[in-house]
Amino acid sequence: MSVAEPGAPWPPEVELRGRHAWLAPLRPEHAPGLADAVKDGELWNLWYTNIASPETMAEDIASRLARRESGQCLPFVVLDPASGAHVGMTNYWNIDAPNRRVEIGGTWYRRNVQRSALNTECKRMLLAHAFETLDCLAVEFRTHFFNHQSRRAIERLGAKLDGVLRNHSLSRDGLLRDTCVYSIIQSEWPTVRRHLDYRLEEIG
Repeated sequence: MSVAEPGAPWPPEVELRGRHAWLAPLRPEHAPGLADAVKDGELWNLWYTNIASPETMAEDIASRLARRESGQCLPFVVLDPASGAHVGMTNYWNIDAPNRRVEIGGTWYRRNVQRSALNTECKRMLLAHAFETLDCLAVEFRTHFFNHQSRRAIERLGAKLDGVLRNHSLSRDGLLRDTCVYSIIQSEWPTVRRHLDYRLEEIG
């Protein structure tokens, strides 16, 4: 199990790099690149998501970094490994260090890389790090009940639906959100890993 430095939040910062995706620790200086990336698809206008607009990107990054300092979050910027271009964000979210549980969430990608190998490889790297380095007992995924694209993507990973949290939270426009909770548990990881590796081989 990876151990954080004394006084530092768990999990410790890490950089993960693959063929299709590069995950680096999020920093304030990533704001301009991410503000440009989110314009591809105008992702902040999707009513069932809570994605920052170009104008609020720096504020969103500051919020994620504040949650990092309090031990709730480990945020990443998602980069193209060939060009270094900014393509999105993701996080270990709602961290429960005593019970070795994390959620992979707060994720978005610019439209031109959605439904590509990038998301599969991001999840493959984050899951491998969680189970093989951090010795996590479970990894969760949460999404809006009506975010069918996200739900299908989570299910394609091999995660199982634990249930639906009804009236779970208020969205930014004041509507109540039902949240679907999925998970992959430690004993399932070897099979899920093989499935993801097969998918990445098929994509090429």
